[in-house]
Amino acid sequence: MSYVTSVLQPGENIRYATKIHWIVYVPGVAFLLMGIAVYLMALQPMSTYWIWAWISGFLLACAAVALFVAWFQRWTTEIAVTDRRIIYKRGFIRRHTIEMHLDKVESIDVDQSILGRIFNYGDLLIRGVGIGIEPLKNIGSPIEFRNHVTAA
Repeated sequence: MSYVTSVLQPGENIRYATKIHWIVYVPGVAFLLMGIAVYLMALQPMSTYWIWAWISGFLLACAAVALFVAWFQRWTTEIAVTDRRIIYKRGFIRRHTIEMHLDKVESIDVDQSILGRIFNYGDLLIRGVGIGIEPLKNIGSPIEFRNHVTAA
């Protein structure tokens, strides 16, 4: 059972739910491709095979760590807009949650780079009355998220 569904109040419905965008996998994939390229260089007939093989192994280990961290971050983060509030949860054992009632939202700032516009991801900063939610980084479909909050 997800965190968002477990904290819903009676009669409260989820309007929109999103996750961290798949773009967080790009560094891990880049390490993976570099590791494969270096390993292919190591297969060339030269006397430095072990050096290239070691560098390739290091890059592949970095790729495995980066891909796992990205997957885990994506798996443990939940973001939702209900008909009453915004719910943000990240973390597995050490959980960090923020909930803000929709009537307390002053504005939502959307920050998208050129790649963010192309691949439909960006950062959100939700400003509330007297408080603000920390920036939500690499959120998928940030404009749609904003539209669901402001439509309330």
